[in-house]
Amino acid sequence: MDKLRGILIAMPAVLLAWPSVVSAQEADDGSDRDALEEIIVTAQKREQRLLEVPMAVAAFDGVDLDQRALRSVQDVTFAVPGMTTREDGPGSYQIFMRGVSNQYGYGAVVSMYMDEAPLTITGSDQLDIRIMDLERLEVLKGPQGTLYGEGALAGAVRYVTHDPDTTRFGGSAEAGFYTVSEGDTGERFTGVLNVPLVEGKFALRVAAQFEGGGGWIDQPEANIKDGNGGDLVNVRLKALWNVSDTVTAEAMVIRHALETELGQGYEQPDRTNLVGIDRAKVMIPKDFEYTLSNVNLAFDLGGMELTASTTYVDHDHQYPFSYVGGVGTIYGGGGALEGNDDRWITAEQFTQEIRLASTGDGPLGWTLGGFYRDAERSAYIEYGTLWAGFDLGRAIWELDLGYESYAVYAEASYELTDRFSAGAGVRYFSDDQTHFQAPNEQEDSFDSTDPRVWVSYAIGDAANVYASVSQGFRSGGFNSHGQPSYDPEDLTNYEVGYKAALFDGAADVELTAFYTDYSDMLRRGLLFVDGAFLSLISNIGDVEITGFEAGITVRPTDRLALSATLASLDSEVVEVRSDDAVNIDGDPVDYTPDLSYTLGAYYSFEWAPGRPGYARLDYYYRDELSYVDRSSFPAANVPQFSDDIGLLDARIGLEFGRTTIELYGTNLTDENKWIDPYHAWANANRTRPRMIGVLARIDFE
Repeated sequence: MDKLRGILIAMPAVLLAWPSVVSAQEADDGSDRDALEEIIVTAQKREQRLLEVPMAVAAFDGVDLDQRALRSVQDVTFAVPGMTTREDGPGSYQIFMRGVSNQYGYGAVVSMYMDEAPLTITGSDQLDIRIMDLERLEVLKGPQGTLYGEGALAGAVRYVTHDPDTTRFGGSAEAGFYTVSEGDTGERFTGVLNVPLVEGKFALRVAAQFEGGGGWIDQPEANIKDGNGGDLVNVRLKALWNVSDTVTAEAMVIRHALETELGQGYEQPDRTNLVGIDRAKVMIPKDFEYTLSNVNLAFDLGGMELTASTTYVDHDHQYPFSYVGGVGTIYGGGGALEGNDDRWITAEQFTQEIRLASTGDGPLGWTLGGFYRDAERSAYIEYGTLWAGFDLGRAIWELDLGYESYAVYAEASYELTDRFSAGAGVRYFSDDQTHFQAPNEQEDSFDSTDPRVWVSYAIGDAANVYASVSQGFRSGGFNSHGQPSYDPEDLTNYEVGYKAALFDGAADVELTAFYTDYSDMLRRGLLFVDGAFLSLISNIGDVEITGFEAGITVRPTDRLALSATLASLDSEVVEVRSDDAVNIDGDPVDYTPDLSYTLGAYYSFEWAPGRPGYARLDYYYRDELSYVDRSSFPAANVPQFSDDIGLLDARIGLEFGRTTIELYGTNLTDENKWIDPYHAWANANRTRPRMIGVLARIDFE
């Protein structure tokens, strides 16, 4: 609270001082620059200038994503301070944000979307998205319960793809090759093709990506080298039909298949992988597949638009899992407790959303909608355990989950004056769950009403200050083997922010301060039941989170842009249930860095007359992450910590007409550090080694 009070006291002085500085200076060259006031996002499910959105949003356009070489959501977490992940093998991520870093419970704390399609099934079943052919990526920070539902307790990630163009033929083809320090070579091929089949009426857009190699983790006992290099096929087909002047139909199909020989992704400092019980065992490969189908219908009703979005996901996931109770755990190493599993997950999800939103230019903007979800998830696990030197053999564990939920929501904003606007929204959510693990079958229902209110004031034409209060919710659920169930989590977030495009677009500034009251947070304890090492998830108590985020981009010339972003977080358990023997007041919240920041420089130039080029340098820093579990670690070893990490990336590109050649390097200093704090169980990944690559892209029309 003291940190938040200091921030709130300081911010009014900053806000009052800035407009006078802006009015006193203008860009010295009169150039037209892309500035914060010109960026359009759809974070509130309608088009708005980012400057006017009363929430913190990190937005990256397609060019920025390419030039930063952001390929996966883990790459994005380093580019967005305060955002982290837990990786359980290539392509499998749990996403955390703003100190709401909870890997337990079946629901997600950060939801993902591609256009209108939900990509989240459960918190550990987020569809693997590889970044290609995007118009932009939006990271919405803080609870998004009103518009995005119970899985957006901490925020939401939105991948916005390019729509098919019904007026022109075009596309691109890209080939890239790279080497991994102390690892394998890899290759990546990406193609985009846009075909207007009926000019002005109907078009198709295909984006495809193929990857292979690029591994660096070994399992020497099994003669596996560079085994975490995956073979990826990722294809997205999108069709657009302008049925009439007022009706548009859009369909999207994604087919994704990733196979990895050494599918855990966990590694030791020597870049090797440990397998519990039998170090030489060849585990099943990781096979991550899904097909996503989405249809959107949009009806222009004059001053309002009706949108209907239908999505179906079919997901199959085969992967290995292993653990070794090493030195630092309560088992002290030496094989006292080890295990390995072969796991098969199948999931299906159907969602339907219907939304009516205003489209006019009047002072009132509003959205009304409803959402329905029907999902099933089944897990089949063959596991083995070594306990105190005794091999307990193999056993089978099966679990079936079912979800049927619906929600209705409404949100409206009104411009009270030319400068002052206010808004409010609310969402009612109801969730029916089933949990079957023979012989136990459990059923329960959870519901929540989550409001949001905000006010916004324009300081001049290109600066806004806002304040908001919003709530988030995550459903409760069930433990296995007949253990007690757990209740929902909820939180309330209080936030103030400032956004400005300064000096005629020569600089952008964003400042945000927030305080979050997080109730009934989930954590786990570990139990040994029927020869299996099981999690017992329970509501441990309350958490307080204070945070400050800042971002600035400065463009001193037409060719040079300098940027910095920062997040400072204090996330702490402040109250623990009396019957909780695992957690204590003052514990930090898992996977939350105290400080994280980015620094970037971009320079464009002409390497020959009429031949443009660019150079980019990015540095990403993140403090150590903590992990608390007194059922796994002695009190003297709690919390467990990852490393603090600093990564340096660089890229240079030269254009030859329609062809571009790029040379890039990631993790140039070849840092080899723990990303995840859970390494005492041999259950953590490390920073990717240095990668040096070259790619060539040709654009055609």
